Amino acid sequence: MPDMLRLDPLAFLRNPRNKKTVTVPSETRYIRKVSTRILDALAGFALDEGRVFDVRLCVEEAVRNAIVHGNHSDRRLSVRVTYWIEDSKLFIEVEDEGSGYDHNALADPTTGAHITKNSGRGVYLIKKLMDRVSYNDTGNRIMMVKNLS
Repeated sequence: MPDMLRLDPLAFLRNPRNKKTVTVPSETRYIRKVSTRILDALAGFALDEGRVFDVRLCVEEAVRNAIVHGNHSDRRLSVRVTYWIEDSKLFIEVEDEGSGYDHNALADPTTGAHITKNSGRGVYLIKKLMDRVSYNDTGNRIMMVKNLS
């Protein structure tokens, strides 16, 4: 796999809604490049700093989780990020090649002994900062929606 972000050249043919797909290897150094690509697509929207922060944080958390937890940082595996804007909403899907997990089984990081743990806050933050979050049945793809208006 080349040492760069790969755009899916056929994505616009498969989907009439102008979805853009970025595929990256399971290396954390690509996380910021993915979030920057998505934020660049929002340049025409007058978003306040809070919304921009929410999108960046959630994209970076979702991609990090896909790389580290989903693909176990196996560089042979990829993370695919698809995003599009429709009806003043930003839609983002992050999918890894891992076996998935049950997002409902995650402990609440704001309670009890979980407060002092070093991990487990990413999914919690995503659920709090995005307007809608869902997962596929396997648990290896997250869909996030952020209202832009």
